[in-house]
Order: sequence, then C-alpha cells, then structure tokens
Amino acid sequence: MRSAEEVNEQIRGLWLRAGGRLSTEQRAQYALLVTEWADAVRAEGLHEAA
Repeated sequence: MRSAEEVNEQIRGLWLRAGGRLSTEQRAQYALLVTEWADAVRAEGLHEAA
C-alpha cells in the first residue's frame, strides 16, 4: 500500500495536469485515488496508534 502522502501527490498532479477541470475519465481516476488516500490515512492512523 502506498502512503497517504504518495497518493496525495498523485492527486495534486492530476489536478495540475487537468488545469482544475477534470474530464469524466479523470473524475473516475480521482475517485479511486481519494478512496486509496482515505484507506492509507486510516492505515497510517492505526499503525501510529498501535
């Protein structure tokens, strides 16, 4: 699993390449990335709490 920071950088890159307006395909990619980011944040939080 990638870190939340890695996924966040990919999300930022997607927005920059899109110029702030996502196409339908980019929106689908964004949704997957946000889900991956949220999972990573939860996993990192659980790791830190242990």
